[in-house]
Parts: sequence; C-alpha cells; structure tokens
Amino acid sequence: MKSSRSGRHPSNTILASTLAGAWYPGRKDDLVALIHGCLAAVPPVPAGEPPPNVLVLPHAGYAYSAATAAYGIARILRAPFRRVVLLAPSHRVRLRNRLLAPEAAAVSTPLGVIPVDHPFIAAVAQGCALDHDDAVHAAEHSAQIQYPLLQTALDDFRIAPLIVGEMDAEARQRAARALRSLMDNETLLVISTDFTHYGVDFGFAPFSDDVFRRVEELDRGAYTCLQDQSSMAFNAYLDRTGATICGRHPLSLMLEILPRGAGLTCLHYATSSEETRDDSRFVCYLCMAGRAAWPREAAAASPETGADWLSDADKRLLLQFARRAIRQTLDRRRPCPADAFAAEASEAVQRPAGCFVTLKMKATGELRGCIGEMTARRPLYQAVTEMAVHAAFGDPRFPELRSAEWDRVSIEVSVLTPPRPVDSWREIELGRHGMTLAKNGCSAVFLPQVAPEQGWTLEETLTHLARKAGLSPADWREGAAFTVFEAIVWGEEEAG
Repeated sequence: MKSSRSGRHPSNTILASTLAGAWYPGRKDDLVALIHGCLAAVPPVPAGEPPPNVLVLPHAGYAYSAATAAYGIARILRAPFRRVVLLAPSHRVRLRNRLLAPEAAAVSTPLGVIPVDHPFIAAVAQGCALDHDDAVHAAEHSAQIQYPLLQTALDDFRIAPLIVGEMDAEARQRAARALRSLMDNETLLVISTDFTHYGVDFGFAPFSDDVFRRVEELDRGAYTCLQDQSSMAFNAYLDRTGATICGRHPLSLMLEILPRGAGLTCLHYATSSEETRDDSRFVCYLCMAGRAAWPREAAAASPETGADWLSDADKRLLLQFARRAIRQTLDRRRPCPADAFAAEASEAVQRPAGCFVTLKMKATGELRGCIGEMTARRPLYQAVTEMAVHAAFGDPRFPELRSAEWDRVSIEVSVLTPPRPVDSWREIELGRHGMTLAKNGCSAVFLPQVAPEQGWTLEETLTHLARKAGLSPADWREGAAFTVFEAIVWGEEEAG
C-alpha cells in the first residue's frame, strides 16, 4: 500500500467495476430498470422535506439489498451535493488505524464514470494516516456497490471512497477531526454496512427459536446506540452482544464525525430471507438517514434578508415570473422550460436559494396550493417558476387550478435560509422560524408565517405539524428531530 500526504498525484487510470454482471446487472438498461423499480416501490417522500446529508446504506448484491437502499436514495434524488464521502469496511484486507483511498483518477460502472476527489482526500491525509491502493478497492464490494445508486440519484459529483480499517479510539478521533473539518453543505456522507449476519458459517447463531424477531431486536439495539450518537455505547453494545455488523468501524467513525443532533432515523429494515423465510442463514439490512450541521455549513453565508440582495424590483420580477409560468401552463397544458425567463432575470434572482410558492384565494385568504424546495440547488428564479406551477397544478391537497380561478388567486413567495437542526422544540421561535419535524421516517414542514396566521401557540403548531406528517398529535414531544429556517416573504398584495 502507498502512503499519502498532500503532494501526492493520482494516476490517470479509471478503476472499472468488478461487480457488474454479478452483484448487479452488467448492462446499463437492466441496471437502470432494476434501480428505478426499487425506487418506484418506496413511499413518496414528503413535499418540502430537505434531503439528508448522511446516509447509512447496505452493501449486498442488489437482488437482496437494493430495495432497502432505495429508501435512502429516494431522499437525495437531484439533491445539490457535489461530493460524496463514502466510508466502507474492509472485507479482505486487514487495515489498522488508517483509511485507504484509491489511487485511480476515477471509478466506473455501467452508468458511467465518477471522478475521484483527490484534493479532498489529500486534505484528509494532512490530519490522519491514509494510504492508496487500487487493488484493494477493486476487490472491495462494500464501496463499489454504492456507486450506481449514487449515480442514479446525483448529478455531476465527485467521490471520496475511503475504506476504514480497525481503529483504536485515538486514531478514530484523529480521522474524525480531519474529515469533519472538511465537510460542508455540498457534501453527502455515506456509510456502507450490512447489519447482523446470522448463521453457523458467520460464527453467530445464538438463538434456537423466534430467530427473526430476536435478531431484529439485536439490530434495533445497535440502531438505538447510533441514534444516540455514542461511539462508546455502540462499540460496548457490539462487544457485549456479539452482533456481527460488518461496518462496525465505518459506523464508529461516523459517530465521531457527526455533530450532535444529526437526527439519525431508520428508513427501512429487511433481511436476505424475506422471501424464503429461512432462518438458518441470513443477513440483515438497515437504511438510515440524518441531517448534520457541518461546521463549514454553519459558518457559510445564508441568503441575506436585506434589500441589498433582493430589491423590491427583484421581488416584483419573481412574482411576475410565477404568474406568467402558471398562465402559460394553463394555456398550453404543459410547464414552460426552466430557463424560459433567463433573459429577463436580474443578477440577484439568479442566485441559488430554496423557496416556497403559496397560492391563496383573494377574497377569503383560503389556501389554494403551496409547494417548495428547502435547499438552494438552482437559480432562485427557476425554483420560483417551477414551484409556482407545482402549487397550481401539483399540490395533492387541491384540484388543479382552473382558468376561472386565475384572477381570484394571489401569489406569495417565501425565500428560505438553509435549515439548521435545533436540540429541542423549545428553541423554535414562532413568527421567526419555519420548522421541519422528522420522526420514524415521517416528516412535515411549516413556513414561518403559518403559526401567526392561524393564531397558534408553539405547542398547537407542533401538534398540527405532527398531524401533517402523519404522526399522532403528541408525537412531537419525544423522539422527534427538528430543523428551523427563516424566510423573506412577500406577495402580490404587498408588491402592488
């Protein structure tokens, strides 16, 4: 293995997949069909839910684990990540107190080529022991199995695949510091792991009856430690129970990297024996998601709320774009192109930002549609025009807008600051903060203006938010994760 420090140059080779045709289909069309079939079986992601920036995904052959992995992949479709940091265990080579990166310039699958982010890897190597070895990466399925899934979900990204060896506490903390200091809001952290491997040939078969339930309870115990974000408790649990989680070391490193309040949530759990129900030998798969406030993200500039960023003229322009986009869809029965108003867009409205567009009936103020996106992933004017069309024709709570209603609706735009997690619901400030609630795979969002408009207290607001998420009215009180954001809000009435 070749050690790395900042002066290292990658090779010009492309590391080809060694799994294509075996662990997943070797033909592009077949691979696309398989992944999209798994995504189609995932329940719809709630509108406005911010994409997680932490995923825990299984790494068995797609016939066994892709259906579970799809629950995480569905939540990052077209998310604005430009880098994926992938932490994977080593199955064939023993590594001690170090990370292992590929030397190749890129990796490839039937879906194409992914550049390796060597500047990022070199920066990591400044803070911890890191080697390069293409041969180990070529033989390691736990990293390679994730590439086609990520290619399906994301556009134009680079990858930093790191195989994680056994680490003592000091080495793990050193690696965690090096990685944490480089994470930002364009980075997705993925941990590749299967959960309990059950059977005599895995060296773990302690149960004689009710095997599936008891193994799931074992995995749920490990999941609870992960939710609590305690590396010490997680490792002590595995030592005590003997649970055979192959990604133990990447998961332990993840727990050291994450800031508190990442809100890790289980999205799906399954076993390799879902169809056969053979309890003598099986592997368990769990998909998790979380949202971490990385140090560099917390320090990053949010969209300004002053007139220097969005002038009154900019606000009027965005409202005009929204109304014209809805009118064109009414007339032509198809949305206008994303860049339809590019020539008219001011420099300010070309800045990326998350936004919601709300339609209300002028006479009564009654809601007629509200759709948005939380993250800044494209120019604001494009986001506003598309969300306006979705609010008019794609909000599942309402029928499509009719021509007869055209003059009877008013349009309101909310431009959002990036969401950030809070440790408790008590930190939410009504009238200032919009909020998202997430629990048990369910989530919902309210804009800052919702509670004041309804006259709700904070407790009443959270009760309604829990109901909107499909939870019980009091589910917000325990075990829920919250993020908050702020918004610049204006409507046609104010703009004149």
